[in-house]
Amino acid sequence: MLKMIIKLLFLLLVLLVLFSSCSFSAANNNVEDLPGIFAFGDSVLDAGNNHFNQNCTVQADFPPYGSTFFHHPTGRFSNGRTVVDFISQYIGIEFQKPYSEAHIEVLNGSRKAYPSNGINFASAGSGVLQGTNKDWGITPLQDQIQQFQALVEQNQIDQNLVQKSVFLFESGSNDIFDYFLPFDTPNQLDPDAHVQAMVAQVMKFIDQIYKLGARKIVLVSLGPVGCVPARALLPGAPTDHCHERMNVMVKNYNKGLETLVNDIPIKYHGLVGAYGAVYDIVQRFRAIPTRYGFSDVTNACCGYGKLGGLIQCGKEGYQTCTKPNEFLFWDYFHPSEHTYKLISKAFWGGNKLQIRPINLKTLANITIAHT
Repeated sequence: MLKMIIKLLFLLLVLLVLFSSCSFSAANNNVEDLPGIFAFGDSVLDAGNNHFNQNCTVQADFPPYGSTFFHHPTGRFSNGRTVVDFISQYIGIEFQKPYSEAHIEVLNGSRKAYPSNGINFASAGSGVLQGTNKDWGITPLQDQIQQFQALVEQNQIDQNLVQKSVFLFESGSNDIFDYFLPFDTPNQLDPDAHVQAMVAQVMKFIDQIYKLGARKIVLVSLGPVGCVPARALLPGAPTDHCHERMNVMVKNYNKGLETLVNDIPIKYHGLVGAYGAVYDIVQRFRAIPTRYGFSDVTNACCGYGKLGGLIQCGKEGYQTCTKPNEFLFWDYFHPSEHTYKLISKAFWGGNKLQIRPINLKTLANITIAHT
């Protein structure tokens, strides 16, 4: 009887060891198969690059930015996480470092190599047009691509990581908002030509990152820029309703982005793309706010003046609401963390009204054949 008990205990021990080994192996395989994220664009995705840009005037590296989640400013233009952060959490990888921070650390020897979970190149204030806010010390999209290209060509990033990673792109709101600034620009393009010039730059961006090895890309549409509280800064702009002329340009630009995504299977062998329909998602929040946990979809939680849009959050004279995640807007331009979270959920597992032709969960798990 004792021998039988010993045998049973021994068999149980063997089974436990085998089970543990299998579980460990599977976990490792899952980690190895998970992609990184490379982010390009403006403040909607920026994780703090501008903090490291000398003489850059577009900053969110002071309180109360970051107060809800990080409990300190990180350079993100939000009270917490952004879309790229939430997607990283859904995938199961760490948040991406800003390129500027990682670059400094590699140069001074405090880190041996660039991160293996992707890199965030986005710079707040930038646009798809190279001239947008060029005097503000920001990193234009074209320079962001050059930074990435240099890392690839110098073998600072593993090509397998590039191929399996998701590339997130979001930019254009600064180009359109700036179009309505009251400056004397007699040679300014008409609205349609301005949008066409923007879409042409995005097409060039896709072409460049494809040649550098990218095989999974998400083009994130613009939200209703004409509804941001900062429209109160524009002379003659409506404050009791959205700036419809601005939103017309936004919708035309978004149509251009979706056309680019639809053309990807024809133009780029092996590249898989998706279009994130932020405009439609946010307009649904505005139409039925309480369903999504919002008590205010018009004013900035943090700012001052009409719509909270006359002063940047954190600047002298600002005021802050008590429940930031009940607000659609955190500051005069940017969504709250709650808004970003809802958009991220829609991207990750949403239907074709939110992201198309496939969602991010499907895109992240696609195995791309070597091309």
